[in-house]
Amino acid sequence: MIKINQKFSFKTKIICNPGSLKELKNLQGRTALIISDKILEEIGYIETIKGYLSEAGLTSHVFTDVRPDPDTKVLADGLKILQQIQPDVLVAMGGGSAIDAAKGIFYSAYQMMGDAFQKPYFTAIPTTSGTGSEVTDFSVITAEGDKIVLVDEYMAPDLAILDSDCVASVPRKVVIDTGMDVLTHATEAYVANDATDFTDALAEKTIRLLFENLPLIAEDIGNEHARDHVHNASCMAGLAFNQAGLGINHSLAHAIGGTLHLPHGRCNALLLEKVIAFNGDLEKSAANRAAKRYAKLAELLGLPARTVREGLVSYIDAVKKLKKQLNIESGFAELGIEEEVYQTAIEKMVEAAMLDRCTPANPIKPTKEELTKIYKKAY
Repeated sequence: MIKINQKFSFKTKIICNPGSLKELKNLQGRTALIISDKILEEIGYIETIKGYLSEAGLTSHVFTDVRPDPDTKVLADGLKILQQIQPDVLVAMGGGSAIDAAKGIFYSAYQMMGDAFQKPYFTAIPTTSGTGSEVTDFSVITAEGDKIVLVDEYMAPDLAILDSDCVASVPRKVVIDTGMDVLTHATEAYVANDATDFTDALAEKTIRLLFENLPLIAEDIGNEHARDHVHNASCMAGLAFNQAGLGINHSLAHAIGGTLHLPHGRCNALLLEKVIAFNGDLEKSAANRAAKRYAKLAELLGLPARTVREGLVSYIDAVKKLKKQLNIESGFAELGIEEEVYQTAIEKMVEAAMLDRCTPANPIKPTKEELTKIYKKAY
């Protein structure tokens, strides 16, 4: 049942027009720190940002040492630059890794200095349609091989610029992986313990947009209309799970991605229908709250849902069909992961998933044995 004391809030201003990168001209301040990666620097995006910031009267400094799955070394290196420059504007441009790194860098400064730290005005510009990090309180950082989820509203950006021109050159495989990450965000938020009418609305719209537009992108990567919808859906899913929470799909994906060094979105995709079946109690009654919520999503998509079980199965089948349309593997074995390596890693991955910050929001409190079973089914 939806909680009576529903509340919904977010502080991030969102601008989502093509070409909206020019909004950087309107930022106010004296000094800016741009956090990104070498690839975006090489293809000219950083110079473009510096040009717009210069028009706003800001002097720019650049930190582009962000790598995929940013670790504590990236945070430490970025923190040194932040402390030297003391910017009043922070611009993060890139995928989830760049935006998460920026969050982790200034959050580390805040943890060290407390209220003495002058937080810069934080603008996030996503260049992938996946994490929703541009509007969330979440940051995923790798520490000693494990992915650690930081959660604090202090990290939420002040401004998110959703310029679909910035995702025009993203490869098809990345678009599909990140798109499946978005679908997982929305699906988990819809059944999460803290879901509300407001997060439901965002999750439902996100799911419809993805089922309609991801297949179009798979057919034609140049479909600008579909790319725009998926980019917006990514942000909406971020707003949804930021309030409602996620669940064990992400906990398991964080653990296996960090251990076996696999793309996060692909990990989520390979786990998704197994987690839905577990949460919906498919092997038993298929009558709990989560099953009813999944069945409602089936109805939303116009799928058979005369009973809760039928609706649950319909949504699982829809996810499988979508994955097939997107040429996604059916299990981790198809990614070339050796069975012995996979099986040996399970115990460690389960331990990490149990401790993950996403697990408490899951509609069913899992046991280690149940998480082990999901991993084995996903191989």
